[in-house]
Amino acid sequence: MRRHAVLSAVATTATALLLSACGTSPSASGDRGGGGSAEAVYDRVNGLTGAQRHDTLVELAKQEGKLSVYTSNTDIDKLVEGFQKAYGIEVSVYRANSETVLQRVLQEQQAGYPGTDVIDTNAGELHIMNKEGLLAPYKGELRDKVRKQGQADGWTAARFNVFVVGWNTSKVAPGDEPKSYEDLADPKWKGQVSMEIGDVDWFAAMYQYYIGQGKTDAEVRDLFSRIAANSKIAKGHTTQGELLSAGQFGITVSSYSHTIDKAADKGAPVSWHPKSGQPVQPIVVRPNGIGLIKAARNPAAAMLFTDWQLTEGQKALADAFRVGSIPTTTDPLAGLTVVAPPEQELLADPKKWDQLYADIVKSGQEIK
Repeated sequence: MRRHAVLSAVATTATALLLSACGTSPSASGDRGGGGSAEAVYDRVNGLTGAQRHDTLVELAKQEGKLSVYTSNTDIDKLVEGFQKAYGIEVSVYRANSETVLQRVLQEQQAGYPGTDVIDTNAGELHIMNKEGLLAPYKGELRDKVRKQGQADGWTAARFNVFVVGWNTSKVAPGDEPKSYEDLADPKWKGQVSMEIGDVDWFAAMYQYYIGQGKTDAEVRDLFSRIAANSKIAKGHTTQGELLSAGQFGITVSSYSHTIDKAADKGAPVSWHPKSGQPVQPIVVRPNGIGLIKAARNPAAAMLFTDWQLTEGQKALADAFRVGSIPTTTDPLAGLTVVAPPEQELLADPKKWDQLYADIVKSGQEIK
């Protein structure tokens, strides 16, 4: 079952799980630094700005003294280390894939146990948690600076997975880099392209982009079917990136930018930036964000961690070749056409998109 189908199945049972918890839900009250409920802390701090907000959060968070983070972020260690060094607050981290993080949160809510204060994971899972009423609003000047694709209902992006067309510079000569997705349908690239078998969200974003540009449904399907006919179908972006670096194919259709950038930094002959001109567009960005748990035991620490990720944490993410959610003067997406996956539609009708993409990639050659 594809990722969004899994999430949709979880979403359909989430409400039943929560309602089955003996008619109770985790308490949002307790021994807080501010002396009230988690939501009261959130409401108080959301109304503050500047130094007053920061100083209030630091005071309350240090009274709490702890923070629990559930995450799917593979670069979480540097973020936590920086936060602990800055504020001296003890942080416990549970890291797993995004679907497992979601399942754990729902199970704990069913048991009436607020195990985490803040969630750091993918858009789809955060949308489900917000739909189930588990997340509290996060407001303020920092959220207002986040790229519009990351200002979601109930949660806020800290970083983006950026899907780019990448290539092996030993196999694709300077000047021969593809200029568009249409270029990748050219028979000259037969066997030299790679698509990833699970990139349904990337495909849905591209599909809707082309429909918005005036292409018909048949024209969009034909374009991507022709690209797939030139492609070797990989399973997993990490594996695909390793094969690209090794020259098993010349071009990837939807690599993560940070996968290519990290490999290039280690000396691999890969890039997604042509010697002249701009990268292939549009570029699909999938937000990964932070959600405040409504029933958090340490709400001030959760908010302080969120604020920190949108300030100093952005530097740590950049050091890991991640694209942060707040544009900078060296923004890698500046001036480029950017689109985001239709997450709500993917969750509402995952079978439609799974089948559409499966029909596309079946034209390719699966990598064993």
